[in-house]
Amino acid sequence: MLNRLLSKALIVTTTQLTMILIAVASIFLVFIIIAIIKMYRLKAENKKLMETNAFKDVDESYKDFTSGHLYGDN
Repeated sequence: MLNRLLSKALIVTTTQLTMILIAVASIFLVFIIIAIIKMYRLKAENKKLMETNAFKDVDESYKDFTSGHLYGDN
């Protein structure tokens, strides 16, 4: 009796399995959509930051320090 009751409790119908898979897929779809939206926002922000003068000032002020005494260029 207990064995039969336990085996019926563990049986999952095709409809139940389909509903669970649809729910899980929809949750992952929401996460993917959020990630895509964030990616485009970050790409737009990066493009805007690259066009500002602050990035150009940092790039022009860079010096090459590899010709120092540690490398034998005396």
